[in-house]
Amino acid sequence: MSVTSAPATSRTRWAALGVIATGQLMTVLDGSIVTVAMPAVQNDLGFSPAGLSWVVNAYLIAFGSLLLLAGRLGDLIGRRRVFLAGTAVFVAASLLAGASTTAEMLIAARFLQGVGGAAASAV
Repeated sequence: MSVTSAPATSRTRWAALGVIATGQLMTVLDGSIVTVAMPAVQNDLGFSPAGLSWVVNAYLIAFGSLLLLAGRLGDLIGRRRVFLAGTAVFVAASLLAGASTTAEMLIAARFLQGVGGAAASAV
């Protein structure tokens, strides 16, 4: 190993750690943000108290059920690909959730966020 390649490898590893940590923060912070926004979501989209629980549960169901599958998919096609695809799905679903005009659209967007979050977190 040459002397010049060691700092580049170290920088690459720190950059990768930063990207992974940011992805994990994004996934975990999403749950807190939704909990804080529940009263506004209920008022704006006309959720019933029972229906409001689906905003959280749609995400958790998708996230929890797809973690193992996403990890295996990362083993088969590459962890980087699955992480990037999961992050892209999560971000696109977040935009869709922010633009939701109906309760059903928000629940579907939250489910997609769970799919993306599982893929990004598992690998």
